[in-house]
Amino acid sequence: MSLTGVLGLFSGRPRDPIGEGGRMSLGDHFRELRARVMRIALYLVVATIVALFFYDQLFQLILDPYNQARVSLGQTTQTEAVITGVGTPLMLQLKMSGIAALVVTSPLWLMEIWGFIVPGLHRNEKRWSRIFALTAGPLFIVGVALGYYVLPKGIATLIGFTPKGVIQLTEFGDFFTFITRMLLVFGVAFEIPLFVIMLNLAGVVSGKALGRYRPWIIIAVFVFAAVATPSTDPYSMLMLAIPMLVLVIASELIARLLDKRKGARRPEEWDDDTVSPL
Repeated sequence: MSLTGVLGLFSGRPRDPIGEGGRMSLGDHFRELRARVMRIALYLVVATIVALFFYDQLFQLILDPYNQARVSLGQTTQTEAVITGVGTPLMLQLKMSGIAALVVTSPLWLMEIWGFIVPGLHRNEKRWSRIFALTAGPLFIVGVALGYYVLPKGIATLIGFTPKGVIQLTEFGDFFTFITRMLLVFGVAFEIPLFVIMLNLAGVVSGKALGRYRPWIIIAVFVFAAVATPSTDPYSMLMLAIPMLVLVIASELIARLLDKRKGARRPEEWDDDTVSPL
């Protein structure tokens, strides 16, 4: 494949526009999807390679919550972190660098996902695409940071169940998987209100419906937080549930404002055949 052909894989420009507005054909939509997936893969590969040079710092960053948990436990429970297997250190290095790349590049790949969705919206929602692009990545990172903050407390709680007279050995591979799931849960949880607003813009969910089911949504938030946080202490659950609850209520208020703006517009502005300038 020539260099031009390779570069073409990363370009989603329409080849066969149809209609007076230059709307994209089905084939062009698939080409755009392929281009965005290729760009996301490129972001992740480059970021992973860069993260490999900072492996020692990443390792200490992951191990620090465990060390904090050990300090908080004191002499009540003896625990040690171990690595088993010949190839485990290499796999840990690759996994750790890949997860770091996923978090750091989140503003980029979230922007690619939103960029693929936004052309289906109406002209008046164009400005919202910029807001989503600017908030999706930071919200994900804030969620991950909050998850990292509550990790020592959760780890100490779980290790604290070890019976007296028994040394608890923490296999670092399993420990890293535990931390990864915990951080991703917090990061994804902070994106839920954003997707609620997206559904509202698409006409799937209204602010009035969100208000009608608010008590059930609150219960669902606390149930989700209880299930998503593997530790049994209420501190970790509340640290996830309370920010989620604030964001969900904020998304309901935004959805109600959007519904009012939609109701004030003339019917012709909401013609489903209207082509978005994006």
